[in-house]
Amino acid sequence: MDKHLSWLIGRYPALECCADGVMNAFEVMRDCFSGGGKALVCGNGGSAADAEHWCAELMKGFEKKRPLDAALKSRLPGDMAEALQGALPAIPLTGFISLTTAFANDVRPELIFAQMTLGLGREGDVLVGISTSGNSKNVCRALEVAKARGLKTIGLTGRGGGRVAELSDVAIQVPAVRTCEVQEYHLPVYHCISLMLEDEFFV
Repeated sequence: MDKHLSWLIGRYPALECCADGVMNAFEVMRDCFSGGGKALVCGNGGSAADAEHWCAELMKGFEKKRPLDAALKSRLPGDMAEALQGALPAIPLTGFISLTTAFANDVRPELIFAQMTLGLGREGDVLVGISTSGNSKNVCRALEVAKARGLKTIGLTGRGGGRVAELSDVAIQVPAVRTCEVQEYHLPVYHCISLMLEDEFFV
């Protein structure tokens, strides 16, 4: 078993039921980044914060400094070459305030994430939908668009999984129903995946 997955289960034994899902999600994201794709991540409320948080862990050094390769360093000013870090491309769909407010007002608010997935998603990318209930309408509609566009889909939900689990190629259903408890489990899950990805791509 991967050392980070072992760490996760050691600290949170209840998450042993999610071990296969965590490994499968890692593999989907690994293959996405290896192929030059990117991750799109969405959620509401606390899950929106998780989307932002997870993307931050992917876009800069998490536990490693991720130095740039020598060829790229040689093309950058010295101060930037030493300061910038390797990144795994990830976009939280929870920003874009002008787009989201305009689309919510002019069209349909539950399709905001779907519209962004349509505009940003390409085959080879992955969409991660985070929903404690598994039934967030705007997350589900984004997953539907992702599947139509040929993206891989990952759902991070609670017990039961709801519609999000049905729409996801990989569903990680943590063993809780109460929103705050689901969110408490989601954090170590995506930290674990981030650590696994960092080991995969950065020495």
